[in-house]
Amino acid sequence: MPAVSSCIASFAGSAIRDMTLVADSCGAINLSQGYPDFAPPRAITDKLAEVAVAGPHQYEITYGSELFRRTLAEKQSRLMGLAINPDKHLVVTCGATEAMLTIMLALCEAGDKVVIFSPHYENYGADAILAGAEPIYMPLNPPTFDFNRAELEAIFAQGGVKAIVICNPNNPCGKVFTADELVFIASLAIKYDAFVITDEVYDHIVYKPHKHVYMSALPNMFERTICCNSLSKTYSITGWRLGYILGGGEALEACRKVHDFVTVGAAAPLQRAAAEGLMFADSYYEQLLEMYDNKRKLFLGGLKDIGFQFYEPQGAFYV
Repeated sequence: MPAVSSCIASFAGSAIRDMTLVADSCGAINLSQGYPDFAPPRAITDKLAEVAVAGPHQYEITYGSELFRRTLAEKQSRLMGLAINPDKHLVVTCGATEAMLTIMLALCEAGDKVVIFSPHYENYGADAILAGAEPIYMPLNPPTFDFNRAELEAIFAQGGVKAIVICNPNNPCGKVFTADELVFIASLAIKYDAFVITDEVYDHIVYKPHKHVYMSALPNMFERTICCNSLSKTYSITGWRLGYILGGGEALEACRKVHDFVTVGAAAPLQRAAAEGLMFADSYYEQLLEMYDNKRKLFLGGLKDIGFQFYEPQGAFYV
């Protein structure tokens, strides 16, 4: 028999999904995989019930339905302080998982290096390898999970860095990158002519006094930054697999081309139903954060009561 691709040997299967199978097999509470155990907002599921009959049921525009892109652009323009164009700056994907792989395939080629802050979500390294690039891991140092700036610049100075990946807030340590840290990273990207790939799936789950800063909104960074995001955590619909890429220029056009040949497009009826969530008032996001903050305090209090040491997350829902 012919051999399979040699790059597959460079990474293992998903430990997260394996642990979910173990938890399911013995009825355990599953703390390994990031999905909620409560229902999505009723407005979204009611609309899904409606479109199950009325449609749409056929292919949408490959890079996203007009309504989904328009409502998403309006929401992100308000949050980011930028003029997001629904026809030029967005690609709707089959989850953030597809978004990240699409970005890597669109930007990287053999011999490129991709810097990844660690601890990190396990897909990043595998995605870089599948794109032919070499992942370079940059440690985040507890308890504050900061990074050594001189060490990071030394990696860039060696040459060959095509992109750096920033998960903000970070999965799994819950770090929220400060504005000053992001400005420093942006300066390196400009100085050494690299892309910044951001995973901002948890941008609505940031605990006070920390604040989420969008790398794309920093001076001279919009067309150099490619943002990967998702509706999964914000609207409690991880199984719907709706994500998006936000960016501009040649990089965004390259992502559109790759996305078309990877999946053609995200599910049309799910885009229509989820657009209801994109039109929610700001109060929805405030209530979401309050709910997760209450859960965080309960969980951390329980760990403290039984004598466990832990790092308190600044964002996301991992400890």
